[in-house]
Amino acid sequence: MQITERLHGFIWRNPGENNCNTYYLEGEQRIIVDPGHRHLFAYVESGLAQTGLSAEMIDVVIATHGHPDHMEGALRFPPATLFGMGGGEYRAIKEIAGAYMNIPKPAFLLKEGTLILGDITLHVIETPGHSPGSLCFYWPWEKALFCGDVLFKDGIGRTDLPGGSGALLKKSIETLSTLDVEVLLPGHGDIIRGKEAVRENFRNIEKNWFAVLR
Repeated sequence: MQITERLHGFIWRNPGENNCNTYYLEGEQRIIVDPGHRHLFAYVESGLAQTGLSAEMIDVVIATHGHPDHMEGALRFPPATLFGMGGGEYRAIKEIAGAYMNIPKPAFLLKEGTLILGDITLHVIETPGHSPGSLCFYWPWEKALFCGDVLFKDGIGRTDLPGGSGALLKKSIETLSTLDVEVLLPGHGDIIRGKEAVRENFRNIEKNWFAVLR
């Protein structure tokens, strides 16, 4: 799916298996956000092929958080492709699941601030709650927010996994709601287009979900 001129989405539609949406950002550096599960990587390969690319042509992969359905696919890229994720998240996931999960080793660790990859500038925002060190990425050029599993269309991320916190998730959503967003790009489900539709989604989440986030 071509979302904007420089942004493509490989949207996971199979309800029988859990996997995440993957996004491709086209610029001087070719960037993938959230490569999904390792064993379900064929859908990323198919999406890339539709844009005339292969995994070997991707420069950078970044993950919103360390759950396997979002970052495990980084293992399917060649060593020349740089992988980055949140530093706090990497340390937390290593502690929680390092004994039984094959965790890709990051080439660089992210923290809140500005990430410049060629001609693409992303704002990295710390958004704990679904996981202890979850990050979201805001692309001002496209007014696009890659929100991982913090929130979805009419929904929010679960908080019952290790390191989750309802109170922190609420604060994270409140932070994201202040951004100027025209394209909301969640880790699962449908994307949301249009500034008013995005604002309405934040209002619905506040109305329907904030009371249960403690």
